[in-house]
Amino acid sequence: MAEQIIINTSDKESIYKELMPQLRALLEGENDLIANMANFCGAYKEAFHILWVGFYVVKGNELVLGPYQGPIACTRIQKGKGVCGTSWKKKETIIVPDVDAFEGHISCSSLSKSEIVVPLFNKKKEVIAVLDIDSSEMNTFDTTDQKFLEEMVQLIRF
Repeated sequence: MAEQIIINTSDKESIYKELMPQLRALLEGENDLIANMANFCGAYKEAFHILWVGFYVVKGNELVLGPYQGPIACTRIQKGKGVCGTSWKKKETIIVPDVDAFEGHISCSSLSKSEIVVPLFNKKKEVIAVLDIDSSEMNTFDTTDQKFLEEMVQLIRF
């Protein structure tokens, strides 16, 4: 298991390329969903120095706050509501350059300006959770983030 995250570059794609094998080593061999989500959040926040990174887990008809790092967050989100609930409903990654322009955005923190939400799927292709990442700057996330994050969430074993 990795004991620290070491990033020696500053451009986004290179950070992801350095983070991926370290994250793989960190999560390898661990089958506990909560432990893997928690370490994922810690590794991502350390690598990108982002405002908020965390998971919401599907429980019944709502998303319930799971492991995260950052300011306090909304505890429950209904399916189809906000960016997280919409990602769950549509079963797709959603990139929001300006959260104020997203109709129905749920503001858990006034510091959040842009967001990306990536769904996690079980073997039956059902959404079991979503990864939510918020930035204090607008236009932070793009298709590079989407590509790497969709690959990275597959490292989480459950």
